[in-house]
Parts: sequence; structure tokens; C-alpha cells
Amino acid sequence: MFCSKKRPREVQRIVKANDREYNEKFRYADNRIHTSKYNILTFLPINLFEQFQRLANAYFLVLLILQLIPDISSLAWLTTVVPLVLVITMTAVKDAMDDYLRHKTDNQVNNRKSEVLIDSKLKNEKWMNVKVGDIIKLENNQFVAADLLLLSSSEPHGLCYIETAELDGETNIKVRHALSVTSELGEEMNRLAKFDGIVVCEAPNNKLHKFTGVLSWKDSKHNLNNEKMILRGCVLRNTSWCFGMVIFAGPDTKLMQNSGKTKLKRTNIDKLLHTLVLWIFGFLVCLGIIPAIGNSIWETKVGDKFSIFLQRRDSVISGVLTFWSYIIILNTVVPISLYVSMEVIRLGHSYFINWDQKMYYSGKATPAEVRTTTLNEELGQIEYVFSDKTGTLTQNIMTFKKCSINGKIYGEAQDDLGQKTNMTKKKEPVDFSFNPQADRTFQFFDQHLIESVKLGDPEVHEFLRLLALCHTVMSEEDSAGQLTYKVQSPDEGALVTAARNFGFIFKSRTPETITIEELGTLVTYQLLAFLDFNNIRKRMSVIVRNPEGRIKLYSKGADTILFEKLHPSNHDLLTLTSDHLSEFAGEGLRTLAIAYRDLDDKYFKEWHKMLEDANAATDKRDEQIAGLYEEIERDLMLLGATAVEDKLQEGVIETVTSLSLANVKIWLLTGDKQETAINIGYACNMLTNDMNDVFVIAGNTVVEVREELRKAKENLFGENRSFSNGHVVSEKRQQLELDSVVEETITGDYALIINGHSLAHALESDIKKDLLELACMCKTVVCCRVTALQKAQVVELVKKHRKAVTLAIGDGANDVSMIKSAHIGIGISGQDGLQAVLASDYSFAQFRYLQRLLFVHGRWSYYRMCKFLRYFFYKNFAFTLVHFWFGFFCGFSAQCSILSDLVKI
Repeated sequence: MFCSKKRPREVQRIVKANDREYNEKFRYADNRIHTSKYNILTFLPINLFEQFQRLANAYFLVLLILQLIPDISSLAWLTTVVPLVLVITMTAVKDAMDDYLRHKTDNQVNNRKSEVLIDSKLKNEKWMNVKVGDIIKLENNQFVAADLLLLSSSEPHGLCYIETAELDGETNIKVRHALSVTSELGEEMNRLAKFDGIVVCEAPNNKLHKFTGVLSWKDSKHNLNNEKMILRGCVLRNTSWCFGMVIFAGPDTKLMQNSGKTKLKRTNIDKLLHTLVLWIFGFLVCLGIIPAIGNSIWETKVGDKFSIFLQRRDSVISGVLTFWSYIIILNTVVPISLYVSMEVIRLGHSYFINWDQKMYYSGKATPAEVRTTTLNEELGQIEYVFSDKTGTLTQNIMTFKKCSINGKIYGEAQDDLGQKTNMTKKKEPVDFSFNPQADRTFQFFDQHLIESVKLGDPEVHEFLRLLALCHTVMSEEDSAGQLTYKVQSPDEGALVTAARNFGFIFKSRTPETITIEELGTLVTYQLLAFLDFNNIRKRMSVIVRNPEGRIKLYSKGADTILFEKLHPSNHDLLTLTSDHLSEFAGEGLRTLAIAYRDLDDKYFKEWHKMLEDANAATDKRDEQIAGLYEEIERDLMLLGATAVEDKLQEGVIETVTSLSLANVKIWLLTGDKQETAINIGYACNMLTNDMNDVFVIAGNTVVEVREELRKAKENLFGENRSFSNGHVVSEKRQQLELDSVVEETITGDYALIINGHSLAHALESDIKKDLLELACMCKTVVCCRVTALQKAQVVELVKKHRKAVTLAIGDGANDVSMIKSAHIGIGISGQDGLQAVLASDYSFAQFRYLQRLLFVHGRWSYYRMCKFLRYFFYKNFAFTLVHFWFGFFCGFSAQCSILSDLVKI
């Protein structure tokens, strides 16, 4: 790649529609992409530089240079140059082929065609020729060429539907909607060609789910967010056509900004081999020094006496030349073929995993897949397994089981045979024949809820109305005319389906409205605001105006968060609902709290005006919006709670038991509440009733967490054994003491359970080592209510301070960070998309396959590699040392023979 003029660093981006000349002055990148590393001119120097950064290649290059010096070379230079060139050539050919495929892929992508609006006409242009500010037309099932601001579409209200599988791995259909002022442009070429709006937005970044900007057009400004953007890599679905304005192109698109280099993972054998080569080279130097010293002594003591007959050389120079001669002679002690042989073996092991029929999941026709071929032997050395819960240990197929409405529980937990838990009486599922649009696969085992719906219980109706309104589900009709739902979360799908079966049917949505059918009557609600879910808020809300004109806020989320937002008058109902939630969680059900608030029209208008101002702000926009969300999500009235079931996957219990018997420690990292996480822990045998003790850390401050950790360690070992509380000891001694304590207690059955807020205090303070010490003494650790970042921090903590080989396994986007942080990352092909699989080193469809991956393939790979290296080095040492002693004694005999002949003369 030829160097181009460096572009200035962007602080913000200004783009004018249909004006290439205006946009060119900012020198924005065009839409051509480059994922290749080399071109014809740069391949040789860059590839050679990369190859000679490997210690073995650099070592043999030095030997080759030494062999070109006649005074020290005792072997033909061809003996080194031929194998070295062969190895380098093979590697170069492999790299060239890989890069050729990248070039080929780049060319295929860059030469794709899109319809671009030029001079009021649509022209087919290659993607590489698309510029920032151009207006592009997309058709159904077509890939998006660049990051576009959606202007108009064939759907009402400027809606369009996209699939983001190539971007983030999720196959669910998502909705985007244009501004109402631009949706009026339609597909009229003249109006689109006259569109001259100016977008001022954020600089290019890698945040897939965030965009902030302002569109200035017709003397007015309109706020832009991620819902108005269609990103490169998406595919248009269920939409005949749409028009978009290019905001980011080529390397500036979110897709390319997220395609950074993955951190290189090396096995312990690689690190050991690197150290071993250095030691062997030191040994080789020692072998070379012995004859060098002997030669220098001989030149000094004996050479002078026979200088008449022999050419006299300085003893130091003679010794140096002899040293390098022996280095050349004995170079085979470090074999040049070692690394190539290791790669071939690893490749074979990878194929064994890919071909293993016992790791093939016929339910989804999904085989095991090795995505990183250099880590196979590390699988046999795993000490810590960090596992997600939902979709990894469980099936991630949610079923609505129970609910609590106004202090009353509805629903009975059933086993697979339709029997109530702990009872032998068989229960019949509720008959939903009164509702012709019910989902026939849905089962519920409590007739009282149906009766309450039919009797018109206002709390029950409001509860179900909330479930039908507060979500991100999209609806569509299939070929048979049946209503189907496209969901981004299985939890939401379960709740909306439950509301549907009880007579509150979500029908459709637009950017301004949500339409539901309430017991046979179509009702359209005006959508005034949508307060989205994130890992910090842990709740979502909608604000709607009902047909009577009343404004209501409906909210659902984690009970620990939502209960803090309730009006004081909810105290009695809060206590009762909390007991119900504990009961639900004790049965292993996933729970959400449900609440609402009536809003005054004047208050809402003032709040909405502040929200619009915050959206238009360029400084601290997110903080202002978050503050306004907190402002309106208060004084809520509690309605109740939901409970959905997510069953364990097949073989989870057996796999967890086998890992425990192999002294592999399992840490469960989940976003679920503590009771649910504990119940799942017991269900899959991570936690048992026979455990000596279970320590719960739930402090709300650093001081409280520190005190709870101290008490837990004192209870475990006695006060005299808490070895890092206020004592200044060396880090090495502290680690040795920790190792000895862990070895003493490895057979003890202890467990640690810690909440997300307590974990946050521990990880961000000086007590993280105290947490690690206690955790490492326990057989099982359960971290609940944790965020994606905290998962990665826990893995990094163990990696850094325990020096142990770690494995992280998960199936969702929130598991990607810990998968990348661990020595080995495994992705489960689950319901949450492919993000975890794309970031992983190995992937398969079921958690149970982990047992075979570690205990069969991991053990065999490690055993074979160790055995190979042992015999490889044995062979080379035997060969080299025989040469050394043979050469040494032959040289000594030759010197004696020369002396004898000279004496006779």
C-alpha cells in the first residue's frame, strides 16, 4: 500500500448531502477497504522482518553469516542456508496465500455495486467509488455499503428492517426509522437530489450501539441517534427499498473500526520453549568455550616452540575463531525444523477436534470448531473455568411460569411430566381456546389468572397491558397469515407471548404508536418516549398516551433497581412481592419487577423539552439523558413481578461433576439475581448441601466488603491464618503462603457468593487480593449481578495474580470481553447470536462438550506435544554431543600427532 497524505484527526464530522466538492475539503476516507497486510512491493521486506523476529530464525541467520567467514567455518554454508530458506519460504508462501485471499475478499467487496444518486439519476457505482455525503438506494436483501443516515423507505413512517448478523452476530430482525421530515422525501429523485441537509455528528468510533448527531435542514435542527442509522455490514430485510445518506465510509465505518487485531495468545509450552532455547544456546556457548580455551592454551604453551614449522597466530584470536567454529559445528542442538513440526502437530490435533462426532450437535447440525490452532495443548492444563449461566449452562429458551400481581401468586411450577413441584397430583394446562390468536405451544398451569382476566381485575389488566407495551419486540405475519414475533431477547419473547395468550396481544408498532389488541378490541397508544435498557440502568421504560388522553410510564427491570424507585405507599406490597421473588428465585426462575406511574401532562411536557435539549447537546449528552431518565422513573407504583424458566442443558450436571473431580475450579459469572444464581448452582452440583460453609459477600461499601472478607477468612482458618491483613510481606512470600494454604484446603468444600456491587468495590480498591485469596480457597465461586466488564476484570485478576491457565465459556455479547481475556475462550452457539463464537478460540453447541474437549483432546494434545519435544531434544542432544566429544578428542589426537612428528624432525 502506497502512503497517502495523512488525514487530520477528527473531533467531529460535518457532512453535506449531495455535495462531494464540499465534503472533499475535509479529506474524509473513501469507501475502499483494505484488510490485507502487504502488496507486491512491501511483501518481501515486511514478511522477512516479521519472520526474523522469531528467536529460532534469527539464531540461524546469525549462524549463516558466521558460516560465510572462511576462518571459522568448518561446515559448508549450504547446510544452514538450505533448511533456513526452505522454512522461511514455506512460511512466506503461507502468509502470501493468506494475504492473497484477503486481497481477493477486499476486491470482491470493493467491487460490489450500489445505486448512487448522481445528477438526479441513480447510477450503478462500485462500493469503492462511494463518497461521504452521497445518497444511496438499497433494495430488499441487499448489503449496506457504508454507514448511512436513513432518509426514507417503502414502509409507513419511514421504517425499515435490518439484520445485523455480519456486524454483531445477532440474527434477529431490528427496526430503524427515519426522521419524519426526511421520510417525506420518498423515492422521488428530484426531491432527493435537492436534499442539502448538513449533519454534524461524532467522529468515527467503534461503538456499535451509539450515535449522536444533529441534522440541519430547512432552518430547523433534528436530533439523530443510533435508531436513525443503518451500518455497513447490515442487510435490508422485509423492506422493498430505502434511501440513506453516507455518513462514514470505508475504514471509518463502525464495522471496520471494530475489526481490530485480536490479542495474540501463546501457550505455556511456547513460553517454555522460548526459555528453553535460550538455555540451550547458553549451553552451546559453554560447549564452545571449552575447546576455545584449550586452543588458546595450546597456542600459548606449545605453539611458540614450533613457530618455525607452524604458522603462528595470536592465542586470543585463535581461541575466538575456535569458539565460533564449534558454535557452527554444534548448531544442530537447536533444530530449525522444531517450530514447523510443532505447527504440523497442532494442525493435526485441530482436525481431530473438528472431526469428533461425539462433539457434533445434531439438533442444530453444529460441529465443534477450532478457531485458533495454536492452543490445543493448553486445553490439558486448565485450572479455572469461568462460565456464564444463561444460554451456557441453561438452554436460553424462556418459558413464562409464574407471576405475582398485586400480592397474589399465579402459576404453579411444573416438571417435564406436567406435575407440580414436590407433589404427585397431575395438573392440566390452562385452555386458551377463548383466544383464537393464542400461541398453542404456550402452557400455563393456573386457571385463576384466566378467571381474573375475564372478570376484569384492573391490576391484572394493567399488568398484562404493561407486558404488551414495554418491550422492543417486532411483529410480522408469516406466509400463512399468522402473527409472529421477532425478538432481541428470549425474556421479552416469553413475556410478550404470555400477554398474548391472556388476551393482550401486541400487534404492531411505528415510531409514534404501539397497537395492541385488548380482549378483542384494537387499542392504539401514542408512543411519547422510550427509555431503553442497558447494563447500568438494568431496566427499560415506555411512556405512552392512552386513547383517553392519560399519560403513563410503564417500567420493568431488576427488582434491586426498580424497588428503589417506588413510591413510599408501596411498602406493604413491596414486602409481599419481595417474598414472592425470593420464592421464584429459589425455584431457579428468572425474575423481573413490574411498575408504572401516572404522569401529569404539564410535567411531562417540561420533562420532554429538557430531554430534547439534552439530545441536542454536544457535551455530556449521555450524562444529561441518564439524569432525566432517573428524574422521571421515580415514585413508581408496583404492579408485581414475572418469573420465567430457563432449564439446564443436557449433560451439565455430569460435566460440572467431572470438572470438580479433576480439581478444576468453576466460577459462575452471571447477571441474574443472587437467589437464581444460587439455585442454578445447586441444580448443576456447583453448590452442594454437604459443603462446609458458604460465604456471602454483600457489602455496600469498601469498608463493609473488607470486613466481610476478613471475617470469612477468620472463620475458614482462624484469626492467626489470615495472612495478608495489615501485614507487610513480600509478594513472592505471600504467593507461596497462599499456594500452601490452597493446597491444604483443596479438599475442603467451601463456596463464595458475591454480588455485583460488592465485587465492584473489591475490584476497584486495594482489597482485590483479599478477595482473590478467599476465592481461591473455595471450591466454587458464584458472582451474581455482574456486568460484562466485571466478568473480564475477574478473569484478569486470576490470570495476573494466580498465574493459572484460565478458560472462559459463554454464548452472548456480554461474554465477549471475558472470552478474549482468558487464556482460552470458548463460544457456545446459542440463542443470543454469534458474537461469543466470533470472539472465541473454540466453539461448540453444548456445555457438555467441554468435558471431552479438556479431558480427551486437551490431555492427548498436551501428552503428544510433550512426548514429541522430549524425544526431539533427546535426539538432537545425543547427535550433537557425540559430534562434540568426537571432534574434541580427534582434534586433541591430531595435535598430539603433529607434536610427535615435529619432535621426530
